[in-house]
Amino acid sequence: MTSAFDLVELVPVPRAVKGPMRCGVVIDENTTVWAAPGTEGTERWLRATLGAAFGVPLRPGPQGVRESVQLCLDDTMEPEAYKLRVLATWGIEIRGGSPAGVFWGAQTLRQLLGRHAFRRAPVRPGIMYGIPHQIIEDAPRFRWRGLMLDVARHFMPKDGVLRYLDLMAAHKLNVFHFHLTDDQGWRIEIERYPKLTEVGSWRARTKFGHRASPLWEEKPHGGFYTQDDIREIVAYAAERHITVVPEIDVPGHSQAAIAAYPELGNTDVIDTTALSVWDTWGINPNVLAPTDNTLRFYEGVFEELLELFPSEFIHVGGDECPKDQWRQSPAAQARIRELGLADEDQLQSWFIRHFDKWLSARGRRLIGWDEILEGGLADGAAVSSWRGYAGGIAAARAGHDVVMCPEQQVYLDHRQDGGADEPVPIGFVRTLEDVYRFEPVPTELTPNEAGHVLGTQANLWTEVMEDPARVDYQAFPRLAAFAEVAWSALPAPEERDFADFERRMEAHYERLDALGVGYRPPAGPRPWQRRPGVPGRPIDGPPPNR
Repeated sequence: MTSAFDLVELVPVPRAVKGPMRCGVVIDENTTVWAAPGTEGTERWLRATLGAAFGVPLRPGPQGVRESVQLCLDDTMEPEAYKLRVLATWGIEIRGGSPAGVFWGAQTLRQLLGRHAFRRAPVRPGIMYGIPHQIIEDAPRFRWRGLMLDVARHFMPKDGVLRYLDLMAAHKLNVFHFHLTDDQGWRIEIERYPKLTEVGSWRARTKFGHRASPLWEEKPHGGFYTQDDIREIVAYAAERHITVVPEIDVPGHSQAAIAAYPELGNTDVIDTTALSVWDTWGINPNVLAPTDNTLRFYEGVFEELLELFPSEFIHVGGDECPKDQWRQSPAAQARIRELGLADEDQLQSWFIRHFDKWLSARGRRLIGWDEILEGGLADGAAVSSWRGYAGGIAAARAGHDVVMCPEQQVYLDHRQDGGADEPVPIGFVRTLEDVYRFEPVPTELTPNEAGHVLGTQANLWTEVMEDPARVDYQAFPRLAAFAEVAWSALPAPEERDFADFERRMEAHYERLDALGVGYRPPAGPRPWQRRPGVPGRPIDGPPPNR
């Protein structure tokens, strides 16, 4: 029997572990699974993952028998809490406060079984795998434990998205923020507006490196998800208790949409018919016109979106919207006067408020980047606080819900080290330890205000991530540290035991290897992970804390 007794280093760290002891339970061809009503998804997941990894059938079996895995529900527990009991001479019980809690317990069970539990087929057929006798009790700190993936700048094919949902589940992350549109590409099929994908889903070439780089990749880049692709992604995520929150950017970051439908732009300022999907990075001056036609167009987009995404929240962007074209536009200025607004900031607020009311009338909630605070925050809207903590603090104090994702702390496109070998270095140095010491709840919030912090999110912006290998490199291992911050009840940042986290990561690197994740090794990038000669935009010194 191969023992997992020395591989119990769990990431994220659980609240309480009793044991382990030097005796335990074996998973083999005789092991059965009993699933309470509502936990069938976890039963299927166990069979598809652990069954495949070890070459065992994990057949359905009766309740309460020995040599089994029992999946139980307990409504006295917190909804995502679980209790995992590995009892020598009997079997394994995962008890959850909801089906999600049972699923998170199954993720812990997989880690207890060692690195080979993360493979897709047996590497040592016929060998039994043991788990030490122990009891683990656990529950998450936050209900929003998110990852934002930008597929607009560099498209990630559907299989890559499904793979990232599996990686999220393995780290107990439960919100997938799907950034589907931007200046550089429109990635979702909208049936009533086919040119959004016919024109807007591809660009003729791509800037390679930072926007100041002289390098170009001189070939078309693009792709999009059909509505059936989206349905598959949403269903796959739901099986893993992950909510998919789509983002459609308005009124800025919209050149791909304007290239497809020029009437959406400020036609009285520029010739919008001359615009193409943008091929470089940065803040784009071409923004949506604040017209009734634009509102009706995007209502049509959101109508189809709501049919595809059952999420409570719909993200509308709202960030980095330059107002120069509105200042020059007679139509925009007339709209400001007509509405009795003070300036262009209030015009953007009016735009966002329109969709807040539109979504609220359909039982959904609007969330946007913290620029939606400018000119007045829409009633009922939630805020993704990315420009530091300040926007989130202001929103929480005003009684609005907040997801903390400050750029300086958890934008994983920022470089991981100051070394010369770091590929396309962007922004501040954010090491594994820096991310581990990130604290989502600002100390200046009162307990009541802090209650508006739904949770936290790490963001992967893909301007300089040209393929899935680069995404892996920027995400890992820092996403594992972030997941522990989002899930575990850690002490204050300066009191966190990073040495213990590093010790547990030694086992976790083996799991990531088994999963085929191209993470950044602790010693630095491997030769093929470097991008010599590709300019970035490193920023020296420590990042601001606010």
